[in-house]
Amino acid sequence: MIGPFARTSLKAVVLGASLALAALTGTATAQTTIILEGGTLQPMPIAVPRFAGGDLGAQIAQVIAADLERSGLFRPVPAGSHPQTPEQIQAQPAFPSWRGAGAEALVAGRVVPQGNKVSFEFRLWDVQAEQQLTGTAFTADAANWRRVAHIIADTIYKKVTGEEGYFDTRIVYVSESGPKNRRVKRLAIMDQDGANHRFLTSGKDLVMTPRFSPRDQTITYMSYFNDKPRVYLFNIDSGQQEVLGDFPGMTFAPRFSPDGNTVVMSMAKDGNTDIFSVDLRTRRISRLTSGPAIDTSPSFSPDGSRIVYNSDQSGGQQLYVMSASGGGGKRISFGDGRYATPVWSPRGDYIAFTKIKGGRFSIGVMKPDGSGERILTESFLDEGPTWAPNGRVIAFFRQSPGAAGTVKLYTVDVTGRNERLVPTPLDGSDPAWSPLNP
Repeated sequence: MIGPFARTSLKAVVLGASLALAALTGTATAQTTIILEGGTLQPMPIAVPRFAGGDLGAQIAQVIAADLERSGLFRPVPAGSHPQTPEQIQAQPAFPSWRGAGAEALVAGRVVPQGNKVSFEFRLWDVQAEQQLTGTAFTADAANWRRVAHIIADTIYKKVTGEEGYFDTRIVYVSESGPKNRRVKRLAIMDQDGANHRFLTSGKDLVMTPRFSPRDQTITYMSYFNDKPRVYLFNIDSGQQEVLGDFPGMTFAPRFSPDGNTVVMSMAKDGNTDIFSVDLRTRRISRLTSGPAIDTSPSFSPDGSRIVYNSDQSGGQQLYVMSASGGGGKRISFGDGRYATPVWSPRGDYIAFTKIKGGRFSIGVMKPDGSGERILTESFLDEGPTWAPNGRVIAFFRQSPGAAGTVKLYTVDVTGRNERLVPTPLDGSDPAWSPLNP
């Protein structure tokens, strides 16, 4: 929205609006283009014309525009309002014309075949100040054009907001099909926008709670292989999988440490459930909790020093934080209802959780000390939050009621706005967001 910023530079818009988002989220940001007017977040108008270079240039621009629009921070200017062709932009952007079209920023680029490779170039312009903000050129295989588009979108996002992007990422989840009493559950993986979807397991064995390693293409998950619930490691590139440890009881709810060297999980044995860790280098097993309570769903803080988990040690299901080496946990949740599936933000500023109250399930966030609780979504059943690597967006799954009810993946901004359906071929649950692709 141009509004009061029609004659100011994009930099001024960025700096002038930073306090609005900080007040809304409770955190300070270096810069942002979110404009808060009348209680509504107004995305920044940005023009993303097709790149010069034929069909491939048009496809790249479409993916970039879709990425930016889906973030809720940008509003692509409709193609019918573009006053110049890509070739004309390459010669010289007509900034007054682009201002007249309502754009505050302009993305221009081209693709040039170079033998078996393709050269990709782009520039980001501040339309108000008539200045180039950033630009780059690189060469890649034509088959990787979608990833190139995501990388460009991440570059634009970071330049404008001052924060890392999250478009060059993937989501692993549980794909579901069949009647509710005989669900077929398979591991599946896709780009964060739903493209390049593929299944990782056959569906012969039930799978649950996949989680990405922060440093390589490995996931950990629970599987009922041979009807025996165990935690597994799975290498996405090779398809190789292995069981994690020879535990005497059921193991479940695994998650990696920030350095990728440890997996924490729960084990249920003889009516008791505690949290254990496994060092992936030595396979040394450590018990982190003990006692009659059900302790589960552990998640590391981003510095690896603490673990948040849920426990019924106080009589109801609540959230606790303990040292990563184990020991007594400190309760941090005190609101009405029960709390489950906590996961620490990569930024360290929030813990996301599932809240059950009055027969309804919500996704919320609170600070690590338990203060500042906010509910972001609520429905018949919203569950299983997972953070984008920049800590600004949360993915989760939503189940609708009834025998014919569906299970779908959604994303929501940490402000509780910009809720979006994530497209999947079948039903989907238990999403886990990858780090930025290496």
